[in-house]
Amino acid sequence: MPRNPYTDILQFLTAATGDYMALGNWRYLLAGLFAALILASLAIAISNWRNDPDQRSFVHLGTFIVRVLIGCMWFEGMLWKLPLPVSEGLRYWVGQMSTRAAFEFHREFVTNFVIPHLNLFNPLVFLAEFAFAVSLILGLGVRLVSALAIVFVLNLWLGIYLPGSPEEWSWSYVFLAALMFLFSLYAAGRSLGLDAWLRRNVAAVRDGSGFFGRLLRIAG
Repeated sequence: MPRNPYTDILQFLTAATGDYMALGNWRYLLAGLFAALILASLAIAISNWRNDPDQRSFVHLGTFIVRVLIGCMWFEGMLWKLPLPVSEGLRYWVGQMSTRAAFEFHREFVTNFVIPHLNLFNPLVFLAEFAFAVSLILGLGVRLVSALAIVFVLNLWLGIYLPGSPEEWSWSYVFLAALMFLFSLYAAGRSLGLDAWLRRNVAAVRDGSGFFGRLLRIAG
């Protein structure tokens, strides 16, 4: 099958990419989870569109589309962090960081602490990227999660900064961090997302009362 954007999307949706295939039958569970997230995001968007006239704008629609697409990117990137506890893909790229990080203290930290404890760091990286994906696809806690993602992306930018093979275009990380900054700045979950739904339908979030109400209001 010739490779193009259409075939790539089809392979991803049918759990037939290389990253999926490496997981064996577990790939079907993850593909089902991805489909459930997309369907949930559409249901949330439709509910917001129907019940809140302020949500019916091209600005909110455009923000929703871009937010979900970047959430899909995080989900796809999450896959090669499997299988746990240590994936060969992450082992390789962490090894790259040990020699290509922009600053010496970063290279030493990766070499002397991260690599010897990769069985602990790999699950944390996987869970972080999974949280980014869920947050952006559903539009939940986007302001807070996007702020955390900025730190995550800047670590990647500085960690693979020096020339090497394969070559990385450092601006790609800058652009991603900038996009996450905008998601946080403008609280993108309030555009047809669960953050908007919670603010409209849950009194604790709408009024900022109670611990969880204040937390969700600040996060989204």
